[in-house]
Amino acid sequence: MNHVLSGLAANPALPSELVDRLIAVADADLAIDIAGREDLSHAQAVALFARDGRSGVRLAREGRLTAAEVDPVARPDTALALLDEGSGSPEWARLFAADPVAERREKLAACPGLPADVVETLAADPDPDPDVVAELALWTAPETAAGLAKHPHAEVRRAVAANEATPAHVLAALVTGEGLPPARHCRVCDREATPFTHDPECSRPDCDLLPGASCDGSHESTVHDIQVAALRNPATPAEAVVRFADHPSMMLRWTLAARSDLSPQVCARLAADPVPGVRADLAENPATGEDVIRVLAGDPCVQVRRGLAQHPRVPLDVLTELARTAKVGATLLPRIAAATPAEVKELARSPDPAARMLAARRRDLPPQIRDALASDPDAKVVKSVAPHPGLTEDRLLAMVDRHGSRVHAKVAVNPGASAALLEHLARQAPPGQKVFREIARHPNATAPVLLSCLADDRARPVAAAHPALPPRVIVELLSDPDRQVAEAAAGNPSLPPAVMTRLVTGIDEPFTNAG
Repeated sequence: MNHVLSGLAANPALPSELVDRLIAVADADLAIDIAGREDLSHAQAVALFARDGRSGVRLAREGRLTAAEVDPVARPDTALALLDEGSGSPEWARLFAADPVAERREKLAACPGLPADVVETLAADPDPDPDVVAELALWTAPETAAGLAKHPHAEVRRAVAANEATPAHVLAALVTGEGLPPARHCRVCDREATPFTHDPECSRPDCDLLPGASCDGSHESTVHDIQVAALRNPATPAEAVVRFADHPSMMLRWTLAARSDLSPQVCARLAADPVPGVRADLAENPATGEDVIRVLAGDPCVQVRRGLAQHPRVPLDVLTELARTAKVGATLLPRIAAATPAEVKELARSPDPAARMLAARRRDLPPQIRDALASDPDAKVVKSVAPHPGLTEDRLLAMVDRHGSRVHAKVAVNPGASAALLEHLARQAPPGQKVFREIARHPNATAPVLLSCLADDRARPVAAAHPALPPRVIVELLSDPDRQVAEAAAGNPSLPPAVMTRLVTGIDEPFTNAG
């Protein structure tokens, strides 16, 4: 029954007085579910927190609790969540900075707006494990980050390299190591005698070193991780990273390829990289210019060509060819979303169905273009335009009559699909088709068509949540052997109030006799 009560806890139609009663019987899991209700009052949040303190973190994240309701000693997890949301007391921060539990100090280190004395305490954390200081380094302000770049532990320096608030000149120094004292420790030499390389197949259950982590005294794997972090950081100056375009490390080249500040020369070098993933990220990168785009359009790797289709400025002739050969997916591509009205018209009138299909994915087409695409002889074009708002019932029916099951699911997505059209689709569709899931979530679906959707295993949980389902059926579904279906039924706003009351109070009567 816990899954049923979980569904009931999320039911938007659950009366406030039943929310109160549900709070009074809530266990830890149910309390967390109740904490997510949008209509939860402050008084109810306080009562829920008193009932089970483990709900406190979610309540704090949802803005339902204030510092006045939380004892940081009794509920440190909730107090830390409030600090992380900027709603905790500065005195709590000082309390946790001296907490003997390192995990709490680590969580504190990630909180914004910490008092300066707390930051200073955390930066000098005495634990030989660097996690607390590293967490601080990841989120702290520029001045503190600059100081921690000289920390003797390489793991802390890696966190500084990832922090976007770190000053640019410090990030450049972390990339090269120049101007910084050598690190004295890393996670590898903290645990093992050097030289040491961690076996990728290590079977020790207590080992937390990454596969291949190594140290010969120079902390080389962590130095590599510092460089990766700096390359990912958009605050790192471009001139500090261009030298990695030909680096032997695949990971460094791959990370570089995603940066948005690459020069045309660096893009050209990366376009010839032997690793397809590097070229694929470069293909999607807005920094990549047209000359390199046209080179990558002929790449033998489909992953690269699919990446290129996501480029926001890919020429339309290139994109049309990619749509034909690279299976670029059914989503609206950035270049098509940004196309001018003249470009959309050109695509829609193209003799190439791949071009027409690209235009058909927009949802703001002029009526003449929309209707022309709806009558297209190519099923892929029609499938792409079928969800477009404004299509008439006659046009949607014509699509179904002409192209059959190939367009059923997309027609069912159309916001204007009527109840009669949805019933027509359900009658025509073979069992197991995606169309039943789309019908089951459509707001215009009626009781008869929803009942047919219940016969489909994947559509059944969706239909169980639909408010147009008859109350008698919703009640029956509370006992469904599929927990997902039963939970969806309990969350259905059309569940009779009397049944909601019985679920909360635990009256032992068969659900099927109700309403």
